[in-house]
Amino acid sequence: MSRPAVIVKKGPRSRSGSPWIFANEIRMDQAKALPPGTAVNVRGDDGRDIGTGIFNAKSLIAVRLLAPECGVALDADFFASRIGKALALRQRFYDKPFYRLVHGEGDHLPGLVIDRFDDTLTVQAGTAGMEMLLEPLLAGLEKLLSPRNVILRNDAPARNLEGLPLYVRSAKGAARRLQLEENAAPYFAALTEGQKTGWYYDQRDNRAFIAALAKGKSVLDACSYTGGFGILAAKAGASEAVCLDSSAPALALAEDSARANGVAIKPVKADLFEELERLSATREAFDIVVADPPPFVKSKKDLEAGARAYRKMARLSAEVTAKDGILLLASCSHNISPERFAAECAAGIARTGRAARLIRAAGAGPDHPVHPLLPESAYLKALVYALD
Repeated sequence: MSRPAVIVKKGPRSRSGSPWIFANEIRMDQAKALPPGTAVNVRGDDGRDIGTGIFNAKSLIAVRLLAPECGVALDADFFASRIGKALALRQRFYDKPFYRLVHGEGDHLPGLVIDRFDDTLTVQAGTAGMEMLLEPLLAGLEKLLSPRNVILRNDAPARNLEGLPLYVRSAKGAARRLQLEENAAPYFAALTEGQKTGWYYDQRDNRAFIAALAKGKSVLDACSYTGGFGILAAKAGASEAVCLDSSAPALALAEDSARANGVAIKPVKADLFEELERLSATREAFDIVVADPPPFVKSKKDLEAGARAYRKMARLSAEVTAKDGILLLASCSHNISPERFAAECAAGIARTGRAARLIRAAGAGPDHPVHPLLPESAYLKALVYALD
């Protein structure tokens, strides 16, 4: 297939197998004139083929590789085949069609996220290349799954870095709110108004772990969104489940989901830090505390401020965890390393004078595969402590 070529300078990146090639690793003299999202053949300056990629001169990550061969046709058959492999992997893990179907680089489709809710899909194209390839992508999904509804959730702020507009629209059907199932519990999700793709499948296994400890215990699910941790804990027999979030619509969905499970939760609309400080001041405590906030480190320049926020969150969360209680602290910021996050959590807990034992260190479930040469694709960090 005839298409523009991008030449990679001699160096370790061109031989590493990473799906990312940065702008300073490319000969940009001719390439910089290519429109963002152009499909290119990537070659080394020695003439060696590196693969088929999508190119954006405006991005620090100038090339994202889609295949290890040059000239690969990025058509409906390509996407049906590549997504078909992702589908086959999920079907080995889950017996019901509720999961992340495509996880970007982890499924060798950089810039693409697809969540599946039975016959409804939410699609996020995070790069200029995936935006330009939406037509064959959607055709490939139709060929593979023939979904009833496809929602394009292309409103992630990261698209600004690619020079892309933010929008949400239906590519097929008109689903807005639906019921999904996770850990044998029904939940409701708002696909067009909710955060990200409408649901967070990444915490599935961590929710099950906490629920297994919840019988007869009081639980605080902080930054609960639509109640994922709290509702499952209540269903497992928790004596009390408080769902804390700043979003009234999210808490309304949580209450609907609780009713669908035949359990009760206490929704609390408040800011995370303000409510934790109030609970600490009034000496209220819970047997199990979960703190799973939005990302505090949205970019590398936010690292130090975000790290301080995680330390504060750990301290306040520990202060409202009862004696011999369980504390889960989570971060979905890929810009803070697991080591730094763990250090900040440990420092925050230590400031309370509580002794702690780390009993679980986990990430997302297997429907969020990690590219072995791209640790950034392992964004979720969840640490569970037993506090004395």
